Amino acid sequence: MTAPLYIQFGRSAQTRGTVLIVTIWVVLVLAGLALVFARSMRVAAILSANHVASLQAECVAEGATQYIMAQLRTNEESTVLETSVPYEAMQVGPGYFWVLRSNLEDNRELDYGLTDEAGKINLNSASLEMLLKLPGMTAELAASIIDWRDEDSELSPGGAESEYYLLLSEPYDCKNAPLETIEEILLIKGASKELLYGEDTNLNGILDENENDADASDPPDNRDGRLDSGFYDYVTVYSIEPPAGGSNGNLINVNDVRSRELGSVLREVVTDDRYFQIMDNVRAGRPYRNILDFYFKSGLTLDEFKQIADRLTASNGETRVGLVNVNTASKEVLLCLPGLEESDVDALLSHRSSAEELESIAWVTEVLDQEKAVAIGSYITTRSFQYSADIVAVAGTGRAYKRYHVVFDTREDVPQILHWKLLTDLGWPLDREIVTTLRSGRTLATAVSGMN
Repeated sequence: MTAPLYIQFGRSAQTRGTVLIVTIWVVLVLAGLALVFARSMRVAAILSANHVASLQAECVAEGATQYIMAQLRTNEESTVLETSVPYEAMQVGPGYFWVLRSNLEDNRELDYGLTDEAGKINLNSASLEMLLKLPGMTAELAASIIDWRDEDSELSPGGAESEYYLLLSEPYDCKNAPLETIEEILLIKGASKELLYGEDTNLNGILDENENDADASDPPDNRDGRLDSGFYDYVTVYSIEPPAGGSNGNLINVNDVRSRELGSVLREVVTDDRYFQIMDNVRAGRPYRNILDFYFKSGLTLDEFKQIADRLTASNGETRVGLVNVNTASKEVLLCLPGLEESDVDALLSHRSSAEELESIAWVTEVLDQEKAVAIGSYITTRSFQYSADIVAVAGTGRAYKRYHVVFDTREDVPQILHWKLLTDLGWPLDREIVTTLRSGRTLATAVSGMN
C-alpha cells in the first residue's frame, strides 16, 4: 500500500526544511571560519608589518651609529659638540633618527647632539667631597660609592661593605672595583631611581606632562612647573684620558729632572736673557702639583704659557681617569671642583662663553687666583675622548621605533663603542605628532615644518 499523499508531502517538506537548516549552519560555520581566518591573516599582516618596521628602526639606529662614528673620526674635537652638526630628524632610507641630549639650561626645550662624558664627574675617581657636591647626592650614598669602588673592605663612615649587602633579601657582595655603568649605582646602599633620575624618568631632558601632574601618573612629582632632575646628567664612568696627547706628540713632564725637552720647549717662547732665570725658577719650584702650579712658579707670562701649556703635564704619563673638561662642563659639575664657589664658576662660564682661545687650561688663570687655579689644576683638562649619544630611530611608517644610549671612545684612530643600552622601554621621548604624521603617510618634513 502506498502512503497517503499528504503524508508523503509532509515528509518531503520536513526533509527540505532539515536540509535548509543544515545548509544555514554550514554557511554560518564557513562564514565564521572565513572571519577567523581573515582576522588571523590581518593580525599576521600587522605583526609582519610591525616586525619589518622594527627591523627598519634597528637599521636606522645602526645608520645613526655609523654617522656619529664618522663625525667623531673626521671632525676636530672642538667641533664635535657644535649644534650646527645636524642631529635632528636625519633621514636614513625611509626612516629617521635624532640624537638627544639633556638641555641643562632650559628643560622645556629639546636639545640635540653628542654629550661630552669628560664634562661630567667620574664616579670612579671623584673624591668624597666632590661627590657630596653633586645635586641631590646624600652623605650615605657618597660614602657607599667610595666603599663600592675601592679595593679594600674597610668601612667608610656611613658607607657599606659586603656585611651590609649580604643581609639583603637578594644578597650580593660589595664589588670593591670600579663601576662599569651609571645604572650600577642602583646596587649601592642609599641609591634610588629618585636620586639618580629625579622626575625625568624617560631621560629626555625636558618636562613632560606626566612629570608635572603631581600623583596623577608616574612618576610622582611636585607639579612646580620645572623638571627636578637627579644627578644622572652630571656623572659618568667613562671619562679617561690617554697618557700621551697634545698637539705635538707626547706630553713633557715638568717634574722630570732628567728631561731636557722642557728646556727646549721653553727656549721656543722666552728670550735668551730670561731663559736661565726661568730654568732656575723651574728647578726651585719642583715638585709641581699640576701645570698651573708650574705656571705660577716658573715666572712665565700668560702668553708664553699659553703657547706650550697643551704640551706639558705634571704626571708620569699614566692614563688619567675622570679629568673634567673645563670647556664643556656644566655649572653643576664645575661647582664640584675643590675650592670653587658659585661666583668663581659664574666667572669661568662667562669667560668661557666669550673667549676665543680655549685650547689649554691656561685660560683658567685669567679668571681664578693662584690658590684656586692650582687647587683645581689636577682635576681639569680641555681634551675629551668619550662621547655619548641618545639615539632615537623610527621607521618610515611610524609603526616602530628604537632608542639606544651609546658611548663612543675616540682614543684610537677608529672610534670604538664602549657601551650600548636599549632605552625603548622608557617610551617615545619626542613630540607625538611625529609618529602621527608618519603613520598617516605624510613626510616628516611636513611635520617638522608645521611644528616650527
